[in-house]
Order: sequence, then structure tokens, then C-alpha cells
Amino acid sequence: MAASRRRRTADRPGPRTAMTAGVAALLAAASAWTSGAASGAEAATTVTVAKDGSGQYRSVQAAVDAIPAGNTARVVVSIDPGTYRELVKIPSNKQNVTLQGSGSSRKDTVIVYNNASGTRKPDGSGTYGTSGSATVAAEANGFQARNLTISNDFDEAANQNMSGLQAVALRTAADKVFLDSVIVTGDQDTLLLDTASKTTLGRVYMKNSYVIGNVDFIFGRATAVIDASVITLKKRWDGSSAGYIAAPSTAADRKGFLITGSTVNGDVSAASFYLGRPWHAGGDASLDPMATFRDTALSSAVRSAPWTDMSGFSWKDDRFAEYGNTGPGSGSASSDRPQLTDSQAADQETADWLAGWTPSAS
Repeated sequence: MAASRRRRTADRPGPRTAMTAGVAALLAAASAWTSGAASGAEAATTVTVAKDGSGQYRSVQAAVDAIPAGNTARVVVSIDPGTYRELVKIPSNKQNVTLQGSGSSRKDTVIVYNNASGTRKPDGSGTYGTSGSATVAAEANGFQARNLTISNDFDEAANQNMSGLQAVALRTAADKVFLDSVIVTGDQDTLLLDTASKTTLGRVYMKNSYVIGNVDFIFGRATAVIDASVITLKKRWDGSSAGYIAAPSTAADRKGFLITGSTVNGDVSAASFYLGRPWHAGGDASLDPMATFRDTALSSAVRSAPWTDMSGFSWKDDRFAEYGNTGPGSGSASSDRPQLTDSQAADQETADWLAGWTPSAS
């Protein structure tokens, strides 16, 4: 699923093996992490990235490459302000990696690329596909991102002849993912919250963040909470207002997306966006997509009938609901607008989604 990419080397003078050995030595001195969280006095190892060469590495991927395979100790990749036009992949055998901008604002450090689903790979092996188009792909448990922007700036208007305009900014396919004070921005399919496999649990907690897009721009099969964040609706490539926020692809025995204590806004037309629709990936009828928007301020851009069907699957056969929303885009209970009862809402809190995991910065 991940995009193929050129081999990257360390960007400072000296052989790459020496750099890798240096990181390995630092990690050997740290206590191993056992379940994606530190205990007591355990401290993270920090490596630095700076475009001007003042850090240990000039690119984010070079820093990730230097982390030894099999790592489980927390490594913070501290990234100086600047725009890093590159693809970044954290493979599954490098757990507990944090990408952290070192600037005063999450806008100061930007990781950006412009692959789309239909973009052809440089090696001629085909196109990237939706999941492979991600600017940042995090496949390792315990991944964290903080105080930075992750973007896909693929130009839809200039590529209308391309088949496959989906362009992912961030893809997670892991458990215990913590996204804190980030901006994730794109157009179609901005944020892919996935799992390592259909049968694998993948929990994501996102807070104090922004997600920007227009079509199915929060999607996937993860068990994910978006808390105290802003979901910004964006016009399409041709200036029109029409879109869908969530496209969950949840397994029947799992929880899907919980958007809570947040805001939905954007410079788009009134009554032009759906809250979501059911994505039965691959036409899998056994899936039971789930999304709940609760205690969230909805702008007038939200349709009065906020859910819709997808690819022949009715949203009414899956799990879509609201509770306690406010603003001009909110509405009372109806057959087109299911609302949780108080007792149902008591079972759809953040703690129910995280199931014993307490996210913490580390």
C-alpha cells in the first residue's frame, strides 16, 4: 500500500552507517518501551532535522531511516521550521516515533508532497493508489505528530484528465496514534485513519487540531476520536461547494469515528456538505461503518439531512448519529437525522473509544 521511494541517505558529512550507529547507541541507553507508553522516569531520545544543515539530518525521512529496525523506544524527531517537500514513511518495525515541529506555531513546520492516487510511480510499476499517495505514512504503533502541518498539495484543477484524484496527506495504519496540535490539509481523502489489517485494532486520538478538505476527507477503518478540533470545509477545484466529511469503513465489531467537542466550518455554501457516508471498502457488505458527531458546533454548510448513501450501500443500514450538536447546521431528531438518547450517548464517550489507553505526550 505504501509508495515506493528512492533510498535516502543522511545529509551531513560522514557515512550513513555512522549516523545510524549513533542513533542506535542513544536508543540502547534508553529504557525499552513495552506498550506504547513510557513509565516513570523513562526519557525519549531526540534527533534533529534542519534544512540548513544545523541539525543531525536535513530531511525527515533521513532521520526516520536512521532509527534501527526493531526499535520500540520513544524517538522524537524534532523538525526545525521550514517546508520539507518529501515523502515520509514510518514502517511498522519502528515504533513510538514522534514527528514534532520545533517552531512556535504548527504552521511553521510543513511536510508536503503532491502525489495522487493516479500519479505514476517513477519506477514504472503503476500508480500509487489512494493509500500510497500519502505524504506521511505512519505504520508503526505509538506514532505521534505534534505542532506541525502535513499537507498534500496535489493540483486537481491541473490534472482533471487523470484517473484517481484522491490525494492523502496523512495515513495512519497503527494502534495508539496520537495527533496533537497539527494541521492536516488537502482536498479529496485528506486524512486516512486506517488499521494494519481488517482484523487489527487501530486507535487514534486527535486533539487541538485542524483537518481541511472536501471529499471523504476523514476516512478509513480506525477507531478514532477527533476532539476539540476544527474541521474546515473547502471548496472543490472548480470553486463549487459540495462534499462529505467522514467516510468510515468500520468493522462490525469495532467503533468507528467519534467527532466530539469540535467545530465544523469553512468558506463554502450553505447546505452543501454531508457529515458523512458509509464506505464499504471493496464492496464488503460485512462492514458496519460508524460515525458519531456529538457536542460539536455545525455551521450552516451542513445539510439538513446530513448523511447519504455510497456505492449502493444505504447509510441507514449502518451506524450514523448525532448528539448535543449546536449551531445553524444542527437539527432535531428525524428519520433523516438520528440522535442518540442520553443513555446511548453515555456509551459513546472518548474513553469508550480508547478502551483503556490514555494518550500522553512523550
